[in-house]
Amino acid sequence: MSVCVLVIDDEIQIRRFLKVGLESQGFTFCEAATGEDGLQEIVSRKPDLVLLDLGLPGIKGIEVLRRMREWSSTPVIILSVQEDEEAKVEALDLGANDYLTKPFGINELLARIRAALRLHQRPADAKTAVSFGDIEIDFSAHTVKKAKKEVHLTSTEFRLIAFLVKNVGKVVTHRQIVKEVWGTTTENELAYLRIYIRNLRKKLEDDASHPTLIQTEPGIGYRLRDILDSE
Repeated sequence: MSVCVLVIDDEIQIRRFLKVGLESQGFTFCEAATGEDGLQEIVSRKPDLVLLDLGLPGIKGIEVLRRMREWSSTPVIILSVQEDEEAKVEALDLGANDYLTKPFGINELLARIRAALRLHQRPADAKTAVSFGDIEIDFSAHTVKKAKKEVHLTSTEFRLIAFLVKNVGKVVTHRQIVKEVWGTTTENELAYLRIYIRNLRKKLEDDASHPTLIQTEPGIGYRLRDILDSE
């Protein structure tokens, strides 16, 4: 059964570009040019994934997302211009799965779509241990190994990597991480987060000065790379 992607964007050139790119890869394409029409399409078509522009006429993209998240967990990838950093953070905090800055290439978009669909289709994680690359994490034993050698993590570092693993492949904002790990969102914890990310990279990355596992999303947050992205 074909995967249905709904594009909500008021720019007809973008919709045409996406229609060609998505249909060439076997996706079913549907579209809406306004927030109002987009919400109706979500209800009637029940798409598998939504590509949502933030700068919509009428009901803005952020409001479409807010209303949608009241009753739907369908993956949403935000389409945005670089200047909308604050809006992108708000969208991710509201439950968007990812964002892409305009202009973008179709291959990058397709990779983001595949990653979002994989994350959404994973069953609830009942596993007590996971592995990715040469890293193994045992949640019940509270241990982490890299290349079969145990790596000592503090309790805070363990909570941090556990949260990133839970959201592997997904952008998580500074605010989301801090709230999960520290239970608050003060400026002190935001500063601590950078320190703990740096420590995790030193312990888990092959080259902490050029991290490939824990990726920085400038001004937004972090993403734990899904190793399937490179396959």
